[in-house]
Amino acid sequence: MTETSGGEVLARMLKAEGVEKVFGIIDGTYFGFYSNLHKLGIEIVTPRHETIAAHMAGAYARLTGRLGVCMASNGPGVANILPGLAVENAEGNRVLAITSCRRPQIVYPDRGGAYQAFDQVGSIKHLAKWSAAVVSFDRVAELGRTALRHCYEGRPGVVHLDVPETIMNGKVKAEVPIWQPHQYRRTEPITPSPGQVERAADLLAAAELPMIHAGSGVIHAGAYDELRRVSEILQAPVTTSWAARGVLPETCETAIPMPNVPLNNEVRNDADLVLVVGSRLGETDWWGKAPYWRHPSEQQMIQVDVDGHVLGSNKPAALAVLADAKLFLAALADALASRTGRMNLDSRRRKLAKYRETARAERTKLDEKLQDLAVPMNTGHVAHTCQQVFPEGSVLVADGGNTAVWAMMFHEMRVPNTILSTFKFGMLGAGVGQALGAAVARPDEPVCCIIGDGAMGFHPQEVETAVRNGLRVVYIVICDKQWGMVKMTQQLALKPIKTLIRKSLGPDETIKTDLGEIRFDKLGESMGAHGERVADPRELKAALERALASGGPAVVHVDVDPVKHMWAPGLMHFKDMHQEPKGK
Repeated sequence: MTETSGGEVLARMLKAEGVEKVFGIIDGTYFGFYSNLHKLGIEIVTPRHETIAAHMAGAYARLTGRLGVCMASNGPGVANILPGLAVENAEGNRVLAITSCRRPQIVYPDRGGAYQAFDQVGSIKHLAKWSAAVVSFDRVAELGRTALRHCYEGRPGVVHLDVPETIMNGKVKAEVPIWQPHQYRRTEPITPSPGQVERAADLLAAAELPMIHAGSGVIHAGAYDELRRVSEILQAPVTTSWAARGVLPETCETAIPMPNVPLNNEVRNDADLVLVVGSRLGETDWWGKAPYWRHPSEQQMIQVDVDGHVLGSNKPAALAVLADAKLFLAALADALASRTGRMNLDSRRRKLAKYRETARAERTKLDEKLQDLAVPMNTGHVAHTCQQVFPEGSVLVADGGNTAVWAMMFHEMRVPNTILSTFKFGMLGAGVGQALGAAVARPDEPVCCIIGDGAMGFHPQEVETAVRNGLRVVYIVICDKQWGMVKMTQQLALKPIKTLIRKSLGPDETIKTDLGEIRFDKLGESMGAHGERVADPRELKAALERALASGGPAVVHVDVDPVKHMWAPGLMHFKDMHQEPKGK
């Protein structure tokens, strides 16, 4: 028998799973783990803060379809990674977090006064799908397999395994066989039953106006072509969750662009049958409730998901299907092809034409803001110009309160799975790490990160991570020197009439909402990135082109009008989403 460590066993298991990247900060408490990752050719990508490691792993997982792995050392390292794990679990990204903890003799339970120790499993289990601690070397492989099984079961999220440093690093004479993934977990997607596919096809063919609502499950399944085919056969409009924007390009005739919130509400009230694929119908989907959706007594639902726990959880289902989105939609398309003669396609086409006309009219009205060439600029210019400058299919990361709203409203989704944000959590600063993870996932393409100055202030040091790792990220920092979304809400609460008349209150009339200036372009330059500062919308395109031409990381500091920035288009719809629907 040869000597091995618990860390080596875990590294070999990840190698068998096809893991190529692990994100985290190195530390002696898990040297036995990361040193073996290095030996096995698994790249360790190191940020400067552990929570960024979690965001990098989450973005990498979403964009590649692979397992995202991050690591953190006991005590402070685990405390630092907690916010990232909370966000990535909420966003539904497939992340495995491996952490070290103190030796078993003094933790679980804590003897009392142990250095760099707290209940790491007890804390993370409330933030993750599953969390457990290894108690002996003999159980490393078993619990590693259990963790990996949880990674691939149900809705993607965060799974956590905590390993004592003595087990992670200590050598034991043992032969530990490494099982192949198919020996301990499902490796084939869940196949829908033929009967349910036929039933769904019958319901959709007979409906007066069916619609499709797509969630992140379509992204995880890579079901873009299948979704498009089904929508075109049915001539059914497609709405999405915010996180699933672009699973059907918004240029398609059946696509209902998410920024057109009133139009989405109209479509969802017109439909007598909705096919929900890979979505829980959460709060930002209005829970599937009236008045934003037609009442269940008048609207049937077919719901398809890999997680049986979400089927019919927020809206009653006429047909609940446990299945992989790609396999279900492919089978459904075949079943629908023989039923087109039963469908009222002319009526559906007329409705679609009306919806697209409304969408174009709303876009034209929104684009009027681009005629404003005042200095400092209207924020709408940023996402619009980025789409002109960055290559088609570049990943867009949007971070910040009003900044994210502006980016969402002025960016048209044309390529599936090219947008990242924290749609479920709204976490400021996460975009810094998401952009880094996106650049690791797609190293041949530049990444566009539109981020507010408040959000960038959470993790500005990670520009050095981009420089050190050669990651081609362009951070476009929207600078209004205030907590804009908070300031807007605060002003309306304090002096609503004056706010509506003057659009903004003086600094002495609000509470701690103003910020000082940070020269983000100079900050970027100090870490080796290209830096630019621009305030004139007529100069923005050239500044972005120079940033891209630099060939490496860049930081573009963009001064925007702080008052106009607060009055983001469609902001009322985003605020309404946090209220319980008033329908019956």
